[in-house]
Amino acid sequence: MKKLLLLFILFLSQLYFSQSDCVSSIPVCGNSNISYTPSGHGDVEEDLSSISCLASDENFSVWYKFTVATSGTLAFVIDSNVNNDDYDFAVFGPNTDCSNLGNAIRCNYAPASPTGNTGLELTDSNSQWFEPYMDVVAGETYYLIVDNYSNSANGFSLTWSGTATLTSAFTDTTLAPNPFIVPGVPAANPSDPNYIVKCVLPSQFNFTTLTNGILNGNTGFTITYHTNANDAITGNAPITTTTVNAGEIFYYRIIYEDLTNPDNPANGCFQSGKFTFKQGDITPERVTLYACNNNNAGTGTFNLNTANVYPAEPNAVKKFYLTLADLNADVNAITNVTNYVSGVKTLYVKVQTSEGCVGNTTVNLDFFPVSNAHDATIESCFIESNTVTASFDLNTANVTTLTTGVTKQFYLTLANAISGTNPINNPSNYISQNTDVYVRVFTENNCYAISKITLKVLPPVKSTILQNKTICVENTTTLDAGPGFDEYEWSTGATTQSISNVGVGSYWVKLKTGPCFTLQQVQVYASQQPVIGSIDITNNTITINVTGGVGPYQYSLDGITWQNSNVFTGLPRGEVKVYVKDSFNCIPVDTQITVPNLLNAITPNGDNKNDYIDYSALAYKKNLEFIVYDRYGNKLYTADKNRDYKWDGTAFGKKIITGTYWYTITWNENDKNNTQTKYSGWVLVKSR
Repeated sequence: MKKLLLLFILFLSQLYFSQSDCVSSIPVCGNSNISYTPSGHGDVEEDLSSISCLASDENFSVWYKFTVATSGTLAFVIDSNVNNDDYDFAVFGPNTDCSNLGNAIRCNYAPASPTGNTGLELTDSNSQWFEPYMDVVAGETYYLIVDNYSNSANGFSLTWSGTATLTSAFTDTTLAPNPFIVPGVPAANPSDPNYIVKCVLPSQFNFTTLTNGILNGNTGFTITYHTNANDAITGNAPITTTTVNAGEIFYYRIIYEDLTNPDNPANGCFQSGKFTFKQGDITPERVTLYACNNNNAGTGTFNLNTANVYPAEPNAVKKFYLTLADLNADVNAITNVTNYVSGVKTLYVKVQTSEGCVGNTTVNLDFFPVSNAHDATIESCFIESNTVTASFDLNTANVTTLTTGVTKQFYLTLANAISGTNPINNPSNYISQNTDVYVRVFTENNCYAISKITLKVLPPVKSTILQNKTICVENTTTLDAGPGFDEYEWSTGATTQSISNVGVGSYWVKLKTGPCFTLQQVQVYASQQPVIGSIDITNNTITINVTGGVGPYQYSLDGITWQNSNVFTGLPRGEVKVYVKDSFNCIPVDTQITVPNLLNAITPNGDNKNDYIDYSALAYKKNLEFIVYDRYGNKLYTADKNRDYKWDGTAFGKKIITGTYWYTITWNENDKNNTQTKYSGWVLVKSR
């Protein structure tokens, strides 16, 4: 079991203390190591033979009292300073008192141990010098007597083990929230007392001036000062002001008393320590102060007052000089000690204590390790709505190899980074174009270096192969995004470079390049069908006039045999269907036309033979109109619906003279395009 060595100063020298009785038992504070050197039986020689295994009354004995703080197992070892000494013990309790101890619950009176040890053990070793451990409960109080049957003044130490803990005001953070401060400077040998430097000895010293420093803000504790360790344990013969001599050891005793609760088990708990006085000037320590060499400026800002060159009196007066000669002459002392800007150098310091002791030393000014920072580049994918920008997480910039204790502050310009003004407020989602920003990289010492972060927007990468297409509405095609992309995802669900058998419509593909995806739209348009705009008919010849679509056009009268010319000759009179298709070679457009009968002469003489031209057979055509012109192009007659589409060789109500005249017949075919058709001819009029 691990020893719990708490609070008490271990006194190993052979010192003679006044003995204790049961009623003046030494309190055990916590599972602490206690040493004692009894030299008798105290004021009362207890009769132990009737209530314990001890065969005689007290010899060189000491009494202890302890209270359990937490339940568990409890054991202890009494280790004689001289192994031949015969130590015995007895434990009484729980919750008895000195007037009625009752019988011992643990006791050992074996002969002297070869190791000088006896006590309670956690593991049974079948040793005649040890008894079994105790199971104890929080709140129980016990008495322990340790008796030196050998009647020697060699002393012993007492150590505790087990899972239980004992009550202590010094381990209760509620009672003692602050550490107690031992006065003086620690000696090189930890077992030697701390020393307080006095410039002139002997000197009257008021020991109570140390009290506040030792208590360090803890309340409920009182301190007394003593000239020997025995008095420090018993609290006897306290001193306040006395003459001190170099090397003389003094002791302090800290004791807890709960004035509101006399039954508090922590009452009487104490600890003690020792210190001495040393004559002569002080010897301050050499120390090094560190400051930040921010951004490798070559200088840092130092608070010289923080140089702890004399820990025994941190508030001692310190004066700093650039040279030893200035120190010795007490000239040119540094004045701005709290904000001293300097590079690496050594300063000289004079230290003077409140007692007037003086000492000189040096303070080295040095830099903390330079913040590890380097330039970096962050790449981020474009924002769809504004492809020249991207969202950057500046915190991800690899600007340092340090993994712990690093913080960063980001700035738009180098000037801002140097001055520490106008930091970027949203570094985890910083929207920017291609640019540079700057970062202060702080170490755990709050030192920084400045580095540059280049922000690079990864632009959209589109396919140069993928283009809109135009196809016949009844056809399908293949869309190919081309090679070179990491991934493809089409609106059809395909993940291949190309997709086939796609018809007219809108499509998209996501193209992955590195970490970025570019959405590219593509259209498959239906080709524009050609339109038969008009048809001119002259005798047995027709001319087809086409608009729309994409030339060159092809023409046909049966949809099978095609020609490049839009003129057909030698056609029979009557109904004729014509077909047209453009360069896309889609399903052709067609229209039905009529080639009228040709009449080239009339004799309007009233003999009822060839007296007029009659095209009323075409009356079913839309917008049918029959117009006669003279040789000069002057309109002579219009035969419309009101005139039953007939002409009798008159103009303006009179017969015209014999001659050749021209005429046109126009109409719109009864198709979806209302194809305009024009028939041109001539007629010989013989008037008699």
